[in-house]
Amino acid sequence: MAAPIVFYFDFVSPYGYLGSVGIERLAATCGRSVEWRPILLGISVMKVMGLKPIADTPLKGDYAQHDVPRSAQFMGIAFNRCSQPMQPLAAARAFVWLNAGDPGLAKRFAQAIYQAQWAEACDMSSADAVADLGAGLGIDRAALLAALQDDAVKDALRNQVSAAIAAGVFGVPTFTVDGEMFWGADRLAMVEAWIKTGGW
Repeated sequence: MAAPIVFYFDFVSPYGYLGSVGIERLAATCGRSVEWRPILLGISVMKVMGLKPIADTPLKGDYAQHDVPRSAQFMGIAFNRCSQPMQPLAAARAFVWLNAGDPGLAKRFAQAIYQAQWAEACDMSSADAVADLGAGLGIDRAALLAALQDDAVKDALRNQVSAAIAAGVFGVPTFTVDGEMFWGADRLAMVEAWIKTGGW
């Protein structure tokens, strides 16, 4: 059986949202599964690379404001930006906690967070917002809230972010196919060609 496509994501990124939808579509047509792995851009971009977030970068930030909805329309993906900038830590910790026990549920949770934040203009920054969304998926609200404060969960997220950086991941969405890394939602066509041709 073919190895899964590894998908590195951060809920804070609208391009990560577009990539999350695109890679699952692609995987379904190529007979692959997708393994979701979290990363925090606040660490990889700001602390490790020493760069500003795209939204705060002159010229590039203005371009992205226009490009994201344009790209969403091109890809046929619903998009409605929340007026509040997202803080992704609670959602990322919740994903790590869920993924340790039920990767399928963790993926559905992650997709729901992305949908709420980037298609329905809901601010998913707070622990309560994350817990409410989880409850709608049948996740015990009190257990999820407790997990967000669990040192083991916090350490697990830190370790996964560190592992992603060690693997060379610097942004999202990043896709790894059979050891080959591709960065950006605009690389999905290349990912598909790579899978279908076995590389070149």
